[in-house]
Amino acid sequence: MSAALPSTDMAAFKELLSSSKHIIAVAGAGLSAGSGISTFRESGGMWRKYNGISLTSYGAFKSNPSRIWQFYHCRREKASAANPNAAHIAIAKFSVESIRKQIAPEATFTLITQNVDGLSTRALMKVQDTLPVSGSRPSPQPQLLEMHGRLFDVLCTSETCGHCEPVPNSPVCAALWGTEDLVENNVIEPTIDEADLPRCAKCGALARPGVVWFGEAPHHLQIIHKLVAQANLCLVVGTSLTTWPAASYGRAVQRHGGKVAVFNLERTNGDEGADFLFLGPCEETIPEALGF
Repeated sequence: MSAALPSTDMAAFKELLSSSKHIIAVAGAGLSAGSGISTFRESGGMWRKYNGISLTSYGAFKSNPSRIWQFYHCRREKASAANPNAAHIAIAKFSVESIRKQIAPEATFTLITQNVDGLSTRALMKVQDTLPVSGSRPSPQPQLLEMHGRLFDVLCTSETCGHCEPVPNSPVCAALWGTEDLVENNVIEPTIDEADLPRCAKCGALARPGVVWFGEAPHHLQIIHKLVAQANLCLVVGTSLTTWPAASYGRAVQRHGGKVAVFNLERTNGDEGADFLFLGPCEETIPEALGF
């Protein structure tokens, strides 16, 4: 990114936003912080003693599917209890063309999120439910891309099947019921027999959470690369941009002449060289920046 100090001029940012043609937002855990969703490093109870790879890799799942399912069951419970915050809602409104054109008349927009909690999807559905039914043309590009998968999807582990489907009800299986309280409160880590863990609805094989783990390719990379290549404004929301490939998107936009605006709670290494920098809770800065 550029060497100049980032601007904190909100009026100048809004002027840039209104004249931009192709806008993307790259979001991370900070977007959901205002909804009470903690990051992996902030997970409580017994989860504190594990590093990232020991809970978020396919190798870890094969070694101890009981532990991994309990970890993701805890995350599902927390996400289910959470609600989209003002930043989710503002981005969802900006995702809708009929609303966005009042702010940025000629712009397209896509949210590329690293989050798996489903709050951005719920926010978009909530906003869309308030709109009048009309025969408007489809959006020229996707409104939302969940590049790290979805916490509420269940994926078959059989290579010959690979069936994936949303399972919003919690727990996913009876054996997981109540384990979140035991583990979060450091009481005990139950051992669940593999036969009692979630199974594929199509073939009956052992299923896994439908999220992208360490060593696995993120989803939608081909279309994301196209969107990054044409974007002239990238909003970085609640992420330090240290996880690849998302870490490269802002720099890629700047390399072809676009601008980058960072919205984070505090300074990070990832905001070096940004064109704009707005510090504070995303649920406060994003609605102001997008005009909602």
